[in-house]
Amino acid sequence: MSVKAFELVPAVERDKFLSKQKIECIDCCGKNLYIGTDSCFVIHYKLEEKTLPNGKTGYESKKLGHKYLGVKKPITQLKAASALTRILVLCDNTLTLLNMLDLEPIMTGAKIKGVTSFCLNENPNRSNPFSIQICVALKKKVVQLYTVTEDRMNHEKDVSISDPALNIGLDGSLICVATTSDYKIVNYETGGSVELFPYDYHETTPLVKRIGKEEFLLSAPNALGLFANATGASPRPPLMWSDSLTAITYHHPYVIAMNDEFITVHSILDQQQKQAVPFKGGRCLDDFDGKLFVATGNDVWALFPVHWEKQVQDLLENKKVEEAIELAQNARNHGLTKEKFQKAFVHILQQAGFVELARANLDQARDYFRDGQLDVRELISIYPNLLPASSNFTRSPSLHKDIADVNQLANHQVDRIKEYKQFLAEYLEEIRETKESIGLKTEIDTALLKLYAENNSPNLVFLLASECACEFSDCVQCLEMHQRQYALGLLYRYHGDHEKALQIWTRIASGELKDGQFPGIDFIIEFLANLSNHELVWKYVDWALERSQEKGVKIFTERPEDEPQTERMRPDTVIDYLHRFPRAVIAYLEYLVFTKKLEKEKYHTHLAVLYLDTVLQMKKNSETPNEALQAARSKLQNMLQVSNLYRIQLILGKVKETDMYEECAILYGKLEEHEKAIRLLVHKLRDYRAAENYCLVNSKGKDQSYRKRLFQILLGVYLDPSYEKRDTLIHPAVSLLNSSEADFDVIKILQLLPENWSVGLLELFLHRATRNSLDRARTRHVERMLSRGENLEVHRRAMEDQRQAVLMNEDRSCAVCTRAFSESTFVRYPNGIITHVHCAKNKYVCPVTGKLFSTNTSSGKDS
Repeated sequence: MSVKAFELVPAVERDKFLSKQKIECIDCCGKNLYIGTDSCFVIHYKLEEKTLPNGKTGYESKKLGHKYLGVKKPITQLKAASALTRILVLCDNTLTLLNMLDLEPIMTGAKIKGVTSFCLNENPNRSNPFSIQICVALKKKVVQLYTVTEDRMNHEKDVSISDPALNIGLDGSLICVATTSDYKIVNYETGGSVELFPYDYHETTPLVKRIGKEEFLLSAPNALGLFANATGASPRPPLMWSDSLTAITYHHPYVIAMNDEFITVHSILDQQQKQAVPFKGGRCLDDFDGKLFVATGNDVWALFPVHWEKQVQDLLENKKVEEAIELAQNARNHGLTKEKFQKAFVHILQQAGFVELARANLDQARDYFRDGQLDVRELISIYPNLLPASSNFTRSPSLHKDIADVNQLANHQVDRIKEYKQFLAEYLEEIRETKESIGLKTEIDTALLKLYAENNSPNLVFLLASECACEFSDCVQCLEMHQRQYALGLLYRYHGDHEKALQIWTRIASGELKDGQFPGIDFIIEFLANLSNHELVWKYVDWALERSQEKGVKIFTERPEDEPQTERMRPDTVIDYLHRFPRAVIAYLEYLVFTKKLEKEKYHTHLAVLYLDTVLQMKKNSETPNEALQAARSKLQNMLQVSNLYRIQLILGKVKETDMYEECAILYGKLEEHEKAIRLLVHKLRDYRAAENYCLVNSKGKDQSYRKRLFQILLGVYLDPSYEKRDTLIHPAVSLLNSSEADFDVIKILQLLPENWSVGLLELFLHRATRNSLDRARTRHVERMLSRGENLEVHRRAMEDQRQAVLMNEDRSCAVCTRAFSESTFVRYPNGIITHVHCAKNKYVCPVTGKLFSTNTSSGKDS
């Protein structure tokens, strides 16, 4: 069996008087036990609970009296009604009333004859505390309802049935009847009836037991116990119990059944038999207001429920986890407060988690731990050396029964130990950011770090990169033991020891230490770039630049924008230091000029000089790839073109000594010596497209006359008669004239053109020039006409305003100062407001309403 739900202890042992009788029925009310015998005696005992020598609870009985009813027939049924201090007694098919205290009959003659059985309504529809409702089964095909008071049994209603009733149950307005042929449920208020199922009462003892509101338990053929409700449906699966049952009762969540040899206990939660108690000669069994008594013909026994927590513990010890949880969930029906139940229940869930953990059911264990809000230290503690070294946590013995540590759980099998550790890591990750981790962050993070370090998990880096509360000294030893150097540096960084972190990381980058998870020198550069300890930064600048100037300079170029400026990080200081690293100093100057956009001549000049020196060195080296040289020259040309802050003459002096004509042209352009620049592009480079582009670039943002002047200079260079190869420039000159991008003063250009050029050669230029001239003339004419129309409209509106009459008399006053007008001059606004001249501060704004009038609208003086 699964569990010991009840213990059988003696309640009334056989005494001298009882030895002459046979017990037929019993009833209990409070401390009063009433026994009905086969000799028509009613015996009254008082029961007192006592502690037995074995520490368990039992009863001590005392006989208070007895009563002989005088008919020499067995008493078949007793029922005490404490509210009335009466006992209902069924003997010789007659139902009578006795006084509970002295067992004397009620002399009013209250009795019902022809009764085969009766029952009380435990869920009456009425609320009179001084009466009870009963239902009686008669020998005839009828059941009757009565209201019982202290001295009367008042007939209420007859309910006809198809066959005589053998057993009945009553709940509210529902009567469950076991007739000689079938079971049925009758609603005595509506008259409705529901046929349940047939049976043979010769083979199956008809038993009816109310187990809840509108729900009954019935004995059925084939040793089944069927549940039925008001609709006739079965709300629960049936029970499989023993043959030849003589009595059944219900004590949540158990159904207790009795036959000639055993008392069996079934749970209505899973319909399984939980306990069997040998018990021969049983005559009657029932639950009396929570107290269970069972009787043989000679004595009375009590069935003491084993406390639900003890039952749960027994189930857990037998690995019946689901049954234990289900039983515990129903424990709230045992009268516990919500707080007490919750406290007990979460402890049971925690125990269930460890039971499943021991059985390697890891998913179930995780669910129970989460639902039970387990103190995670209880779980960590079974893993050797995972709790912080400084922890003084003590394990709870009730949670760790038969569990020494995880090695014992896994039978020292390496693979299973690994599974258990993976389970712990996943569980800690789940709860790390939940309320279960409050106050336990150190234990959780320390355990995670040790697990990650042992397995060299990538999560180790993520843990240390976040807010990690692990115990510092303990984790340092762990990381050193497992040689997790990169993570060790992260731990030092998290705790503010940046120098130790850098020592470790630089040794890894230099190859002195090994760690496959180390991301490389870029990580160190980024760390130094964001480090506020500038003294420590400078300590590692040389190390970084010696390994990569391009990466090392990022220490200075990728610093936080909101970082306070210090002397050690001033640009001049950095530039002076970087002179030993030419590529780094260029990158830093580019950062200052193009990113920070510092407008200092020395930075711009310095960068231009370094660009120029780089190009010159590359030109001297014959092995320099042409692509690299062109890229360097492009950077130089861009710098010379976009910046206006460098020392032009200094750069020009160096460039003039070379064949770098493009750069030289840019510099001449900066000096406004455009003809020199253009001659270099045309005569030296013969790059006519570059010459036109020069005019466009240098005239950008200037007025049209400046643009025309540049293109006129270019055309003049093309047409220069002193140039010995001037014939070669006729074609580019004509192309320039016909270009849509070029802009000219046509009169001046015509004066420049050679007299021997034909009109056909200039046809396109002249056609476009004539068209542009006409367009400009027409546009000016339209603009002039529009202005004239606008002017006329203004005059018209002014005349209309001035034609309106203004009545001025002695009662008229100024709208601003409210004084009368003493002079003939005044101001009238377009909205009709009239003021003194000196009160009109602004003729475009009404001084009263603040309304703004268009400056084109007349609002002048009238007189």
